[in-house]
Amino acid sequence: MKYCYNNFMKKLFWVLLIFLISPLAFAEDMILNAGVSINDIPKAFFGSWRVSAKLEDTNSYGTFKPVSVDLWNLSRVGDKITLSNPFSGANAEISVKTVEGNLIVFSKKAPYDNKILTDTVTLRLSDNSFSGINDLTLESFSLVDNHLMKSEHAKYIIKGEKISGESVLSE
Repeated sequence: MKYCYNNFMKKLFWVLLIFLISPLAFAEDMILNAGVSINDIPKAFFGSWRVSAKLEDTNSYGTFKPVSVDLWNLSRVGDKITLSNPFSGANAEISVKTVEGNLIVFSKKAPYDNKILTDTVTLRLSDNSFSGINDLTLESFSLVDNHLMKSEHAKYIIKGEKISGESVLSE
């Protein structure tokens, strides 16, 4: 009798656990990061952008370009947001940190060789454009014991113009 009771309690526990977890698996409002929902991001964020950047501050003027112009494609598949750049061939999944109306903060990490480049972008959407800041950190690690050898930082003022995708004005 004790075996049946224990077996019944185990089955009951698993059934209750499945009922508690299953709504999370089918939630339409997918959570991206720290309480940010995919549905919090304005639709106008997605599309193709011409992005110009001007170096505001750095500890390594030889590493970072003083000005640049890039093309950003921001797209979404399910709960994953990708930023790709057809000029450089770069393609990275971004992590959205904050969405407050048209203010969006996201970051991405790109490891290559013995380096890791971390971008943290803060932008404000306005009409068919955005403006903001791109903070970059480039960390270089030793090939021998993987210790951090150098950390270089740059802060860019960025401006984006919508090339294609849903208009901010249509929201």
